[in-house]
Amino acid sequence: MAKADHDPVGGGRVPEDGPPIEPFVDLTAATPEAAASLVPPGIVAQSLGEYLHGQIVRVRSGDSGALPVVLALIATIIVFQAISPHHVFLSAGNIVNLFLQSAVFMVLAMAEIFALLLGEIDLSIGFVGPVGAVIAVQLVQPSTTNWPWWAAIIVALLACALIGAVQGTLVTRLRLPSFIVTLAGLLIFNGVLLIVLGFGPFSGYPSLSGRQPNLRALYNLMWGQIDPVASWIALALIVGLLGLNMFLRDAHRRRSGLVAPPVSLTLIKIGLMAAVGIAVVAVCNINRAHVGTLEGVPWAIFIVLGVLGAWTFLLQRTRYGRYVYAIGGNAEAARRAGINVNRVRTLAFVLCSFTAGIAGLLYASYLGGMSNNVNGGQLVLYAVAAAVIGGTSLFGGRGKMSHGVLGGLVIGGIYNGMYLLGLAVQWEFIITGIVLICAVTIDALSRRSATSGASLH
Repeated sequence: MAKADHDPVGGGRVPEDGPPIEPFVDLTAATPEAAASLVPPGIVAQSLGEYLHGQIVRVRSGDSGALPVVLALIATIIVFQAISPHHVFLSAGNIVNLFLQSAVFMVLAMAEIFALLLGEIDLSIGFVGPVGAVIAVQLVQPSTTNWPWWAAIIVALLACALIGAVQGTLVTRLRLPSFIVTLAGLLIFNGVLLIVLGFGPFSGYPSLSGRQPNLRALYNLMWGQIDPVASWIALALIVGLLGLNMFLRDAHRRRSGLVAPPVSLTLIKIGLMAAVGIAVVAVCNINRAHVGTLEGVPWAIFIVLGVLGAWTFLLQRTRYGRYVYAIGGNAEAARRAGINVNRVRTLAFVLCSFTAGIAGLLYASYLGGMSNNVNGGQLVLYAVAAAVIGGTSLFGGRGKMSHGVLGGLVIGGIYNGMYLLGLAVQWEFIITGIVLICAVTIDALSRRSATSGASLH
């Protein structure tokens, strides 16, 4: 029998390994279809057909998962490909530009998800991330401190983590509303950003331009790319290792008598992962330059995938991740089960600010430096919008890091498509707002449907 912990939500058992499970619900008090929707198909399905049927039941009962954002992404691609000048939306150069423009949104959304999973919010990350970025940019300047790029990045990320620890402590220990604490943080770190920009002989505009190696290292976070041959080798290694790990893990669970998805589903997931990887590498390896050669997968894509992989493992495969979902589902039940709720919540704010620091470094690289024109308020709103559009619940307890990536791609697609059409920025805001309202509406309706489906007739 698998080693298990006490379920902090419903008094059941939580697997020691594997993703978090749904909060306990009395299935005897639910309709058959609603009861089936409460159990993830991957747990009970013995065949691909049963898995697909279970997914259909869950969608019909209101738990649509990432389906809405996938459909929104497809619709965005179709519409802008049809109406963009010369139908360039799906050209190789524009697809790579779309990835780069979406990278900051995706990483910021993954940062915000740490707070949203607890039913909290962090409004400060739009300036906390840039504060870390400007620290790194200032430290690598050859005319002043001339730090090595890796040391500058470490200090920048540690500074962001410290900010998250302070804000998290205020929220958890003093029980202040996270909305107010992080709103104050947004204002405070906007001012801190301006102060740090004033250091050095740069008149507030430290740049990453130049041939100095440390400057180039930060600049290449967004604009550098790896050789096409190395791109294919990296793809083979990533897909091979992830696919092998997925297959062996599921096989081990079957041999141990634990729940595991059907073999056919595991193979389909590996195949889809390989297909998407091949498509991305093939597009990036097309020469995108009008003059000369510009080909290869940008480093930014690997950074986004690295953040996604690390935080997905943390939330889906560790005890800390299960505690986060438990607290987001029912904080009082988690506290009574013996979970140190304050510690888990504080660490979530630390991880939120730390991840925002990574996004800030990408942002600085994208701009080629830092200035006082950082629109942190817009960045944080886009981060929240991307997370919610992707499927993360504003009410806590439901969401995945992949939701931030998908939502960031939708917002990046809207931004990119509007730019190609030459439309004014106000239309970007309007359309993004409409998409956000639709996403929140779907979230609210799905929760209402799940609650009514599980009630007695």
